[in-house]
Amino acid sequence: MSAVVIALVLIAVMVALACYMGYQLLLQHGRLLLRLEALEHRLEASGIAPAPGEPQGLPVGSMPLDFELPDLLDGRITLSQWRGQHVLLIFFDPRCGFCRQMLPDLAALPANPTDGAPVPLVLTTGDAEENRTLMAEYNVRCRVLLQESREVASVYQVSGTPMGYLVDEEGRTASRLVMGAQALLHLASATSSATPGQEEAAPTTSGRRYTVHSGTRSLVGSHINRDGLPVGTPAPAFRLPRVNGGELSLQDYRGCRVLLVFSDPACGPCMELAPALERLHRRTQSLQVLMISRGDLAANQAKVFQYGLTFPVVLQPHWEISREYGMFATPIGYLVDERGIIAADVAVGTEAILTLASAAQTRAGEREGTPTQ
Repeated sequence: MSAVVIALVLIAVMVALACYMGYQLLLQHGRLLLRLEALEHRLEASGIAPAPGEPQGLPVGSMPLDFELPDLLDGRITLSQWRGQHVLLIFFDPRCGFCRQMLPDLAALPANPTDGAPVPLVLTTGDAEENRTLMAEYNVRCRVLLQESREVASVYQVSGTPMGYLVDEEGRTASRLVMGAQALLHLASATSSATPGQEEAAPTTSGRRYTVHSGTRSLVGSHINRDGLPVGTPAPAFRLPRVNGGELSLQDYRGCRVLLVFSDPACGPCMELAPALERLHRRTQSLQVLMISRGDLAANQAKVFQYGLTFPVVLQPHWEISREYGMFATPIGYLVDERGIIAADVAVGTEAILTLASAAQTRAGEREGTPTQ
């Protein structure tokens, strides 16, 4: 038998062996999937599995691991040092629009409650100096702890922000993992006499409107509007630097209908919205697009270059203009009419902004109108 024939026989044997092993692996994988599916069905039947769309998190009554983190005052804080008191853990991200939206309410929370309400601990991420500046801007008094890379969030099974737990006097979870500002503020009003069952009734979905619960006396003093400006309100004036140089004011658009979009280069939905806004800007003159962004100049310039944005992008240093317009989230949009009046309810999110723009074009037709820049 020639060497060629022997080589071909060996190759055929190896191919057959590989096919057999692959077949066995597929069988094992299929059995594993079936077992996992059966387990999920059993968990759902027993009521243990979380409802669809709800964060999973740690079970109520579990004893989470203690942690030690630096705070923004250069000290170090452990969870166990608060043993004997209820603690509200609030997982926060300075680049999360919904987190920033709840900053005025965080500022209203006392650092050391005396009415039995839980001690609020904010666990944030990112740069320490950025967090210090942000918390100082809103006069947040509660302790803010800094994670290096979400190490505590991972252990506590927290996958997003804002989320959090209520922890009881013994260091056990007294609530499920809740999601959104409304649910967290509900837990902030819980007193030491409340039971975990009562706290389980806390809402789990976030909304634009915050609910102030009885017992949260400190929140009553928060008068900052967070629900947007009503139709018919004069749009607050501003003059801001443009990303590509120069300045631009809202007054420059008098006589034009303007889609005013608040954005952030670190906001994922904002990045998805950008090319759609550029297409809108290119195809119509009846509606002018003006973006108010924030953050680092270089990051905004990179965004403009990446998406080839030709409509004006101006920068607010922090949230000064957002505060005037009554919303601390991104992306949001306002329709401002030719007289400088808010012409529609605030649009929150990509789809709502594009729907607002479409309706505005329908109403305005294709009238010409270009601001002097």
